[in-house]
Amino acid sequence: MIEQGLIVLGDIALAIWNVTAQMSGFLLLGFLVAGLLSVFIDPLWLERHLGGRGVGPVFRASLFGVPLPLCSCGVIPVAAGLRSHGASKGAVTAFLLSTPQTGVDSIMITYTMLGPLFAIFRPLMALLTGILGGTLVQASDDEKSTGLDLSKSASKHKPTGFFPRVKAALDYGLVTLPGDIGKPLLIGVLIAGFLGAVIPNDLLAPFLGQGPLSIALMMIVGIPLYVCATASVPLAVGFILLGASPGAALAFLIAGPATNAATITTINRVLGKKTTLIYLGAVAASAFAGGLLLDLLMTWAEATMPLLTPEVHQHGKPSWLDQFSSLVLIVVMTRAWWLSRQRHCGCEGEENGTCTSEGNDSLTPQSMNLNIEGMNCSHCSNSVQRTLSEMAGVTGVQVFLDDKQAVIKGENLDSEALVKAVNGLGFKANLKD
Repeated sequence: MIEQGLIVLGDIALAIWNVTAQMSGFLLLGFLVAGLLSVFIDPLWLERHLGGRGVGPVFRASLFGVPLPLCSCGVIPVAAGLRSHGASKGAVTAFLLSTPQTGVDSIMITYTMLGPLFAIFRPLMALLTGILGGTLVQASDDEKSTGLDLSKSASKHKPTGFFPRVKAALDYGLVTLPGDIGKPLLIGVLIAGFLGAVIPNDLLAPFLGQGPLSIALMMIVGIPLYVCATASVPLAVGFILLGASPGAALAFLIAGPATNAATITTINRVLGKKTTLIYLGAVAASAFAGGLLLDLLMTWAEATMPLLTPEVHQHGKPSWLDQFSSLVLIVVMTRAWWLSRQRHCGCEGEENGTCTSEGNDSLTPQSMNLNIEGMNCSHCSNSVQRTLSEMAGVTGVQVFLDDKQAVIKGENLDSEALVKAVNGLGFKANLKD
């Protein structure tokens, strides 16, 4: 009995290692590209191109969002900044829809685990989802409201010079981003490995079935969950092994990253009930229609172009390069987790994690603590830090992501204004007693 248990544990460990090896090379490449995008794409440049009405801003917002490595919670404060700088509701909605579904890192891992056709189709559906939702919002909104009540704030200062920018890109791509997605990615890999080793293939096929019902079921499962675009891929692979169709897995990959309970609540508060309903409708329509279309394309590809199908990428012993990439990925993820814990706040590059603002440092500082609900990644904490540091009287800010708190220091601090500024980003803040 013990020997049989050890054999099963060995099979699970081997399956987990194979899943890791399968995705590690492309995931590392995705991290590096994401780091470059984070440094060399200026949010202010995005904001200047997303204002005005019409299809143009909606299309650009959706297109810009596809490669950006932002999750469904991290995209909220970025979208809030776009809105406060004049982007239309339609453009902001398009950005909110397309961005969390994909990113260069998730596209890379989709390619290696689900095949080229899936990797092409997924970002295309993210683009179309954004265009659909943004266009509907644009057509239904009269733009009488000004959206968020936020003061215009500058983008977080970017490093100047080639080498400082490369250093900042490596820091984001190999520390910040892996630190953000490390936990959900690990959970996804463990589940995928367990399912692959223990559960017989197609076990749930009689229950999940194929066609519209299976797609609708996976879409419903994905909507309330909080799962990032990259970490959701191993889960989708596990669903396919259990008998779900590729189209049903796609429905989960669209609905899961694009929605969760916190995101829906925040969008309702920031953009209104009508926009929220359109947002959910666009996600549901895209997930369902995209799933049906992908199943048709997969059937065609299996018969005519089998190299495009995922089966080619799911079998075979990992190569020595895959094995080496796995070791590198483990080192990167472990280092990112350790450094993220050491930093312990959303203030990058500042000594002791304290983010200072321009002001009279000779003043005797006043300290104020805020509880902040809704922060789930470094994008969230950085947005809170940047906004608070630009408020009147603030000389220093610490944002503690794990504790969901911010410590503000300054002179003549206005607690109501500070809370209002954070709430304007889509979070829920209150003054700590």
